[in-house]
Amino acid sequence: MASEKPILYSYFRSSCSWRVRIALALKGISYDLVPVNLIKDGGQQFSAEFKALNPMQQVPALKIDGITISQSLAIINYLEETHPNPRLLPQDPKKRAQVRMIADHIASGIQPLQNLSVLKQMGEKKMEWAQNCITSGFQALEQILQHTAGLYCVGDEVSVADLCLVPQVANAERFKVDMGPYPTITKINKALLELEAFKISHPSRQPDTPAELRA
Repeated sequence: MASEKPILYSYFRSSCSWRVRIALALKGISYDLVPVNLIKDGGQQFSAEFKALNPMQQVPALKIDGITISQSLAIINYLEETHPNPRLLPQDPKKRAQVRMIADHIASGIQPLQNLSVLKQMGEKKMEWAQNCITSGFQALEQILQHTAGLYCVGDEVSVADLCLVPQVANAERFKVDMGPYPTITKINKALLELEAFKISHPSRQPDTPAELRA
């Protein structure tokens, strides 16, 4: 059972799912994808079948090595420990801390505030709410990256921080956030989108991407 192909439960536009798709692509891990439509029929994540898989009723979830893991950073950390090449966490403890800081800044301090479940509660103000949450987070992130960045978020090696950054910038663009004040974020994002793992994992190229949004 442990040798079966991993199964990723994902939604094409989910930024948390995208993080995991990037990690799987970078590490060359082949997997089967099961789309979970977060909008159709009130949200397939609320089905009894998916709740049994992930009680939080969120994507992503990954079945791998005989276990099921939810929460994108927990999944990525497991992949890092079981498939250490290429490395997504620097060996240097200070750089490793910076990577985790940036990843947490996005995964805890920005993304959850503007995700689908929160926006549903905001009614007509959802666009304004999302813009304010992202802008506040990006103002801090831009300052942080000015001290840590090389080619990517921390130095010149792709890290977990970068896996969080690119999907969050996509969210910002979807919610029409002005990226002008964030030149460092913009530069890093552009460099990362040139990498094959980020291209093939992109929301525009997933099996469940609607035809009108395909690249």
